[in-house]
Amino acid sequence: MKLMMSDFEVQLGDSDSPSDFYVKFHAPKDSLYEGGIYRVHVTLPATYPYKSPSIGFQTKLFHPNVDEASGSVCLDVINQTWSPMYDLVNIFSVFLPQLLLYPNPADPLNPAAASMMFKEPEAYKQRVREHVKKHASVDFKMTSDDDDEDEEEAEEEEADEDDAVDLGDKVMSSEDEAADMSDLDEAPEQEEQAVQA
Repeated sequence: MKLMMSDFEVQLGDSDSPSDFYVKFHAPKDSLYEGGIYRVHVTLPATYPYKSPSIGFQTKLFHPNVDEASGSVCLDVINQTWSPMYDLVNIFSVFLPQLLLYPNPADPLNPAAASMMFKEPEAYKQRVREHVKKHASVDFKMTSDDDDEDEEEAEEEEADEDDAVDLGDKVMSSEDEAADMSDLDEAPEQEEQAVQA
């Protein structure tokens, strides 16, 4: 597969099927998304290359032609005018960069982004930059879900250890309180002895 031989990082999906995978995609220079690094999910139909692949951004993207919730892409060359002459390298080196360089608010999947681009272009640019900074500015490793689960388990174990330390502190403080209480019990007896003397 040309894509795997190119500069793009590719990782197999959950099913370990060669028709389901993820690609690390860097936003093009001179676009509002410059500096953004995106994880893109690709699913190839059984009839590929005669039928177009399914493309979806896993990393959040504020764009008129990308559904913000699902990451689905609205791009004619992928959805309607696909040709077997195209390949996956075309998608990541030409089609997606063009999508980010030249959004089409007249055919939106994200109506809020399209409306903002039409009515408040400066606010739209600012929103895109903030979105890139918040969701796509940190480079990431293409790891399997198992690795992610291992990281989550390690974080949970650390949290459990922290809780155990906290509980230990509470036990110690309870013992201190008990010692203080016994001091208080002894105080009246000492006062009574002093009075009798």
